[in-house]
Amino acid sequence: MNTRVAVMSIIVENEASVEALNAVLHAYGDFIIGRMGLPYRQRHINIISIALDAPQDTISALAGKVGALDGVSVKTALSTVGANE
Repeated sequence: MNTRVAVMSIIVENEASVEALNAVLHAYGDFIIGRMGLPYRQRHINIISIALDAPQDTISALAGKVGALDGVSVKTALSTVGANE
């Protein structure tokens, strides 16, 4: 399976979406290398970074599901070469 390394940046502005976000991330847990979450209390948001090693389709599907959540923004940066090449 050809995979790519990616970093996904997530900003959560709607705290009501946190439980759904965690459920989505849990479902993709096999592809997550690491996760860092920072609560930014002054702005009432959460900033989350996810490192992934997954097929391109899986990364896109995850980003789509995360971005569909209310009050959640996501951007993804991908490596330029496959991790298995």
